[in-house]
Amino acid sequence: MLSKDEIKQILADQHAAILAKQIGIKRTLLSQIEKTIPLPQVIVITGMRRVGKSTLMRQIIHQYYKDERFYYINFEDERLFNFKAEDFNFLYEALIELYGEQKTFFIDEIQNIEHFENFVRRFYDSNFKFFITGSSARLLSMELGTKLTGRHFDIVVRPFSFHEYLSLKKVTVDKEMLYNTVERTKIKSHFRNYLFNGGMPEYLLYNEPEILAHIYEDIVIKDIAVRYGVANLSEMRDIYLYLITNVGNKFSYNKLKTISNVGSISTIKNYLQYLCETYFLQIINKFDYSLKKQIVNEKKAYLVDNGFFKVLSTKITQDVGWLLENLVCNVLIPNQQLYYFNDKYECDFVIQEDHKTFAAVQVTTEINEANEKREYNGLLNALKTFELNEGLILTFDQESNIRLDNKTLHIKPVWKWILETEADVR
Repeated sequence: MLSKDEIKQILADQHAAILAKQIGIKRTLLSQIEKTIPLPQVIVITGMRRVGKSTLMRQIIHQYYKDERFYYINFEDERLFNFKAEDFNFLYEALIELYGEQKTFFIDEIQNIEHFENFVRRFYDSNFKFFITGSSARLLSMELGTKLTGRHFDIVVRPFSFHEYLSLKKVTVDKEMLYNTVERTKIKSHFRNYLFNGGMPEYLLYNEPEILAHIYEDIVIKDIAVRYGVANLSEMRDIYLYLITNVGNKFSYNKLKTISNVGSISTIKNYLQYLCETYFLQIINKFDYSLKKQIVNEKKAYLVDNGFFKVLSTKITQDVGWLLENLVCNVLIPNQQLYYFNDKYECDFVIQEDHKTFAAVQVTTEINEANEKREYNGLLNALKTFELNEGLILTFDQESNIRLDNKTLHIKPVWKWILETEADVR
């Protein structure tokens, strides 16, 4: 057990460190968080490692608390690795002695402390405000679910959006720019770089591929292998590498079992669940009205960020079509229920809300004579099945509208659609 003076030194170091941290590119999530500031609920900020959770927390402290009247604790600090939940009162006393009585806690990587939720619930009931971060979806579903049901708001931080990427490059977008030839050309050049490099903040700042490789290693080793006691790390890595290399391709658990020689399908399901919980991977099902069929049908996997594909995939060349599809999935998935649809012809994404399909999206590098029948029929089949009048085909740089079989097909560049979808064009 650390002495109070040692605890104070750690807390003072951490307090100084968070205030010294650069504010960085303003995240669009701030507008969502602003609405929660006056509310009593715990704000739970999750997302993959190094995606910018602590920077977002720094922005909240600066913008809404003016860098004062708060407590900050970082449980990634190795000096606190032996900290126990029963020691929280001791830590709270040290905070009061350092900074007086405050009512707001900012806590990084709180899931490192077993039974942390008891402390949060006890102080929540005494009208304390909490902003906490964690790198695992299990933080939301299990620990907090038992003690704070209905008492927390969940914010998922993802890699930079294209709009945030443009902010990093000091490009301000307005509607007129989308129709100005010179400015459109500049935006398309930035989009191509974003498409291949992704939006991981630190990697974009330093352009060092090892950064992404290290993030992935920390996820596999620290967030999965150590936490879940994985016995055969090699076989788990093989499955992950297969999915990373085959982004957007259909797979089944039986197929993964065959190619990896893993003895149990339940083990494979666990491996995939672990990676999804870290936010590194997202899996979408084939649409079917039968939940049972959705579970057993082939699935598709998408990476949280295109940059990892370049660094980790064993493919020699990068297919622009797969990168576009992976990017579109990442734009759609935060607020939508996604499926792929395949009934004779395949449609990349159908989007549901309240169990009702309201949109269908096809993604391809370009529409040409070789693929137009396949791409059109895939989208048209989905539109007819779900009784939709119009659908969307996203390409690298084509734009037009066509009418087929009494349906309107909007063909649009992904970069333009993203800027409009993010509603960030001023």
